Amino acid sequence: MVPGEVHALLGENGAGKSTLIKIISGVYKPDGGEMRLDGKLVAFSNPREAQAGGIATIYQELSLYPELTVAENIFMGHAPRRQVGPVKVVNWSEMTVRAKEILASLNIHDLDVRRKVGSLSVGNRQRVEIAKALSINARILIMDEPTAALTEADVIRLFEIVRLLRQRGVAIIYISHRLGEVFELADRVTVLRDGQYVGTNEVKDVTPDHLISMMVGRTIDNLFPKLDTTVGAPVLEVRNLWNKPLCRDVSFQVRAGEIVGLAGLVGSGRSELAQTIFGFTPAQSGEIILNGQTIRVRNPGDAMKHGIAYVPEDRGTQGLIREMRIRENVSLAVLKTLTRTGFINSPAERDLAAHAIEQLGIRAYSPEQLVSKLSGGNQQKVVVSKWLASKPKVLIMDEPTRGVDVGAKAEIHRLISELASQGLAILMISSELPEVLGMSDRVLVMREGRIVAEFARKDATQENVVSAMMREASEPNGVPTPQGVLQ
Repeated sequence: MVPGEVHALLGENGAGKSTLIKIISGVYKPDGGEMRLDGKLVAFSNPREAQAGGIATIYQELSLYPELTVAENIFMGHAPRRQVGPVKVVNWSEMTVRAKEILASLNIHDLDVRRKVGSLSVGNRQRVEIAKALSINARILIMDEPTAALTEADVIRLFEIVRLLRQRGVAIIYISHRLGEVFELADRVTVLRDGQYVGTNEVKDVTPDHLISMMVGRTIDNLFPKLDTTVGAPVLEVRNLWNKPLCRDVSFQVRAGEIVGLAGLVGSGRSELAQTIFGFTPAQSGEIILNGQTIRVRNPGDAMKHGIAYVPEDRGTQGLIREMRIRENVSLAVLKTLTRTGFINSPAERDLAAHAIEQLGIRAYSPEQLVSKLSGGNQQKVVVSKWLASKPKVLIMDEPTRGVDVGAKAEIHRLISELASQGLAILMISSELPEVLGMSDRVLVMREGRIVAEFARKDATQENVVSAMMREASEPNGVPTPQGVLQ
């Protein structure tokens, strides 16, 4: 790498990207090989040594202290000090001034350095991480999936900061599963596969198909393998569902064998609707009907009892227990069926996990592997397998392929399509419009907590869906029509 270069690092989940950056940043020690910084051979024993060499890493799971302020997080471990008698104490006023200066250097003027980090949005927390890296004069900044949990507006601001850092000569290693970001930001791209180096190219000399082929070792002929299915009777029906402020008089249905895509901007109420149906935040009014019978969903236990499963958007806090094994996570939703006289049937639990690993292609050495040791994409597969074990009637999937590489995306899409062909009713929420259009039999569009448009698959073009998503809030909403924008 050279100063001012954005170098993208690509590869499937489990390809070795995270391991490589942990070696560079001093978390892991390499078994062999060499690393040079400014032409000199270096070997870091810990992250502090890497930081002293000018290397900073921003991981996908941000490492900030929520109960401390922005300034305290930026200078954690190297706070400015002043002499008071025989001892040195933290110079709080200097810390505040310098924190403001660092943020201002990134064109960030709307972030109070005295606020607790726990009260900030994900986008602002990430800006604190970048400021923290600059506070140690980082010359090499490693960014691991920096846009995975950001809103559209936050992504734009992040890109502005990356370009600003490039102009200042900071070298950036940029890891992402979103190829569009690579072509927008990166100068060069390196691909890993199965822990091995595949190749490095100038971004201007490659195409998305070329990079996909390098990553997976084959061409992905069909990223959206949608099977033709016979759609049956309604399985899930929602009538006049209210849960203010982001679920407002919502009505729709999902039929057997049907994939219904739910599109909308961040903040439109998509996840809130899913969480209301699943009982995380019970509905204030309205009906949830399953196979023609009105059901009462007061909590997730009620939803599970009736055969509703929910793959959440945030797998880290809502979908997994990272400190537990694959086997233990896969069985969480069906423990009652695996229990005899108060004890878990361990052989049955292992068989269930082994089947999940084979069915979803989870890259793990055994069902006993800790989930925290898996890549993000393989963790997502564990979440999906947990709910499939419950044999649900309705499967709600919120961002099912977030943080998942292109090969794993195709596998998850194939699985979704196969489940629908077996008669499962699927409600799929996604911020990736090609995913919604490629996998859905019908597309619903939410805005400000309401369903504002419905499109059959043949009518669900990008132009139609985006137009419905972006319509001004002042335009009238009225009675649903069979297809198109509700006016």
